[in-house]
Amino acid sequence: QVQLVESGGGLVQAGGSLRLSCAASGRSFGTYAMGWFRQAPGKEREFVAAISWTGGTTRHEDSVKGRFVISRDNTKNTVYLQMSSLKPEDTALYYCAANKANIVGRGIGEYDYWGQGTQVTVSS
Repeated sequence: QVQLVESGGGLVQAGGSLRLSCAASGRSFGTYAMGWFRQAPGKEREFVAAISWTGGTTRHEDSVKGRFVISRDNTKNTVYLQMSSLKPEDTALYYCAANKANIVGRGIGEYDYWGQGTQVTVSS
């Protein structure tokens, strides 16, 4: 069992930056792929980025490529999402998720554990 707790969200102006963190409990964190998803009001949850358990493979949604970077520190049981050049359309509740099969996937159904989310609001 893995428990995930996101932090780092907040209110930022367009063009600004935020770094989200996801702290995981459980001994198996270092063997799981991790992902970030987001859900804006009235919209479906969507994939943002994912990373393999070694950190050697990453995947970013086209809309965030060049602006967001996913990374992880297995010694701290933490995965990060560095967000730069933020836009109002990035406003959403951001979720962290863990994949036991180490699949660096973009499908919601591929992930086994989810956090409660952290709110990111970008003002214009």
